Amino acid sequence: MEVDYRLAFDLAPVGLVLSRNRAIVDCNQRLCEMFGASREALVGQSFQVLYPSVDEYERTGARIAPIMNAKGHYADDRIMKRVDGRFKGETFWCHVTGRALNRAAPHEAGIWSFEDLSSRRPVKAELTAREREVAAHLMDGLTSKEIGKVLAISHRTVEIYRARLMRKYKASTTADLVHKLMAG
Repeated sequence: MEVDYRLAFDLAPVGLVLSRNRAIVDCNQRLCEMFGASREALVGQSFQVLYPSVDEYERTGARIAPIMNAKGHYADDRIMKRVDGRFKGETFWCHVTGRALNRAAPHEAGIWSFEDLSSRRPVKAELTAREREVAAHLMDGLTSKEIGKVLAISHRTVEIYRARLMRKYKASTTADLVHKLMAG
């Protein structure tokens, strides 16, 4: 039996994207459903349209590059933004995994998968871009010092953002905060 790779790509249960220089070259139906946009509206667009802010797009790209250079792949949970449709502008947690086709130039071309985590982890509090980044790393189990290194900020600054998150989520401990972030 011959495998129809185009059909497999189109009907995959997760969002799939082929990228070149951080732009969408092709995407499947699941990605379109997830972000509320047609394939025609997404192909040729920068990944920036999927991010809550330009700042998050830029920082994520800078963070991904050295890891992709070293490992050839990257994965994280992050907050993304619906592009169009009735939920336009809505933010949601998404698990993103990518593989560079050329490790030496990680953004040159890649294959990315997107899994919508909103049914398991809704976004409840209104968070700033930096709070979203700190929250994602806290859920990965990183300490303030480790988060500071990843985000290139001091651990004391991370602790300020953690304290803000704790207030917003009415959490009494970091463990309570992580539990509430996971639950939404």
